Amino acid sequence: MHVMAGVMLDARSRVLLAQRPPGKHLAGLWEFPGGKLEAGESPEGGLVRELREELGVEAVIAEPLIRVPWRYGERSLLLDARVIRHWQGEPHSLEGQALQWCAPDSVDLSILTPADRPILRALQLPSLYPITPADVPPEAFAAWQQRLGTAIENGQRLMLLRFPLWPVERVRELAAGLLPLARARGAQLLLSGDIAGALMLGAGVGVQLKARQLASLDERPLPLQQWVGASCHDDTELARALPLADFATLSPVSATASHPDAAPLGWPAFQAMVEAAAVPVYALGGMRAADASVARQAGGQGVAGIRGFW
Repeated sequence: MHVMAGVMLDARSRVLLAQRPPGKHLAGLWEFPGGKLEAGESPEGGLVRELREELGVEAVIAEPLIRVPWRYGERSLLLDARVIRHWQGEPHSLEGQALQWCAPDSVDLSILTPADRPILRALQLPSLYPITPADVPPEAFAAWQQRLGTAIENGQRLMLLRFPLWPVERVRELAAGLLPLARARGAQLLLSGDIAGALMLGAGVGVQLKARQLASLDERPLPLQQWVGASCHDDTELARALPLADFATLSPVSATASHPDAAPLGWPAFQAMVEAAAVPVYALGGMRAADASVARQAGGQGVAGIRGFW
């Protein structure tokens, strides 16, 4: 079943949520407004019709955000989310559902239906995910503390602190020092594989799970308020990421100097894997910031990168 979801953003960048009414599946939980396509409808045409019937507005459909394949028991669906910034009329409830406008970063993930949670994450996530270089020595602590602080002040909202040459305590110290600024600017700092460190530091610090951790975990390692990323290299690992992580990186998309023997996936394979994934996915491997638009066209969230980002 092909279901359309409208991510309606007003002039204050708030998003509209609708509550599922009593008597419906998942009653009481919140979702992005929309509904299933009728036979012969285009995705855009079906979403315009659904929002007209549900909210009394004439919407102008903008860019795709994410497509989420999902299963509720024996029932499978494809939840297709599109961004909407312009419409005619004032949204109001025509089907008895409660409505609320929310700042995306303030929404508690647990109030949403499970299939709508990846849509919120895709809305919250930036298109760029910088990763610190692996060859940084411990002596560069002060320089990188300043460099990362400047990046946060300049608008970076998601960064992976990956310093394999450093003692784990030193990386935690770096994250702790940056945390007040990160919280003030709405940025998220992720530690590489250090679940215990993220739990200790709390909100504003998450973890990027390594592939071996992804294979061994049975449940999400952090509270919903702390971000979890997953390092993936194929569709099997992407499928494992769904219950454990908020987003994934998929690599290598292009050839990289750090892994010259790894065969690149290429954009067609990246797109095919992303279409089957139920989490936002960043392209990683040989990426530059300018490649974010290519990744978006292939269905990805954006690009993650190391050398091309610093």
